[in-house]
Amino acid sequence: MKKKVMFVSLGCDKNLVDSEMMLGLLAKRGYEFTDDETEADVVVVNTCCFINDAKEESINTILEMAELKKSGQIEALIVAGCLAQRYREEIQTEIEEVDAIVGTMAIDEMADTIEEVLKGEKKNHYRSLETQPFTSAERVVTTGGHYAYLKIAEGCNKHCTYCIIPRVRGNYRSVPMESLVEEAGRLAQQGVKELILVAQETTLYGMDLYGKKMLPELLHELCRISGIYWIRILYCYPEEIDDELIRTMKEEKKICHYLDLPVQHASDKILRRMGRKTDKEQLTNIVKKLRAEIPDICLRTTLITGFPGETQEDHEELMTFVDEMEFDRLGVFTYSQEEDTPAADMPDQIPDETKEDRQAELMELQQEIAFEAAENMKGRIVTAMIEGKVADENAYVARTYKDAPNVDGFLFINTGRELMTGDFVKVKITGSYEYDLIGELEDESTE
Repeated sequence: MKKKVMFVSLGCDKNLVDSEMMLGLLAKRGYEFTDDETEADVVVVNTCCFINDAKEESINTILEMAELKKSGQIEALIVAGCLAQRYREEIQTEIEEVDAIVGTMAIDEMADTIEEVLKGEKKNHYRSLETQPFTSAERVVTTGGHYAYLKIAEGCNKHCTYCIIPRVRGNYRSVPMESLVEEAGRLAQQGVKELILVAQETTLYGMDLYGKKMLPELLHELCRISGIYWIRILYCYPEEIDDELIRTMKEEKKICHYLDLPVQHASDKILRRMGRKTDKEQLTNIVKKLRAEIPDICLRTTLITGFPGETQEDHEELMTFVDEMEFDRLGVFTYSQEEDTPAADMPDQIPDETKEDRQAELMELQQEIAFEAAENMKGRIVTAMIEGKVADENAYVARTYKDAPNVDGFLFINTGRELMTGDFVKVKITGSYEYDLIGELEDESTE
């Protein structure tokens, strides 16, 4: 009988795609899977190390699984992902229960690794960070089946001063378009209705392979796939959003009018220190242009507060920018001092308490903006995708085109009708609660 494997996938959606590809390879070899650690023979922890909180979560998870190994409850413990790539020597030295480490570019060797470990061999697997991204025909979707992430590139060339990603993922490498179209077609055949395009930066897709930005062309190809109804684009660097991408979003009906464009700050001084390629004026102009060209577009962004050298004046400038731009969705990270990054050695590091105070102020301001925007949705008719049923109630949880999974809000639909996860329905918005909307099926509306 083949052994049972438990996967713990931490960090971002790009890491989740790697986990799904490893699961696919293991399934092909006949391994069974479990979410119950008491049933597992092998545990794989796919780690993250993007910021301190993620690093701590990864380390704590490894230590927790190491206790299972120590007690004999599991036979093997394997660590993969960004933390494994970055701190492989420390993990090997300090956590003896870890049987093997798989680097970020060697995920296709996970099945071999497990078999080696179960035979008593301790062998780590790494490849150059310039290795071409791996794609798997046997990928196992873990997001419920109605939506899936499509990772279109690996690595990053931007080298922002606070970011460790190029050191653990390498420079930007696009996945060949034919591979992505084939993968998307397979996902559609499996019942996936929403594709969510991810990479460290999606907007530069194709530059390395084709000599020009090919995201618009990729989008056209994906829109031709039968069974795909929504295509959502995440992680678009503002300076790379061009007229062709905007035109493609306007022309192709399947593309959600939703963009995630991380701006990080609005003070020109801080943007320069971050190594960003835009200034406040450029950021303002791209936001205005997107809204002028696509009036119903939903814009999501992320900010970093407490970056080295950020003064109260810089913070207030950022607050004013957020107030003026009125982003539909916004998240704020406190600056994380990551070793081996230029920002970690910068003078004028900000105390944690100040960072947290500034984060709270920004989020309080954004709450006002978001709550008012949600209230203004009342009376509108929207298309929504069903996510599931509310337990013991005649109500369902859904998402609109404005809501990416796991980061944005929900739409709660009151109905006694039986609906299925992945169904698309027309909903009349009847109210809101904080970030979430409340509605009823359009053909059941009494208003």
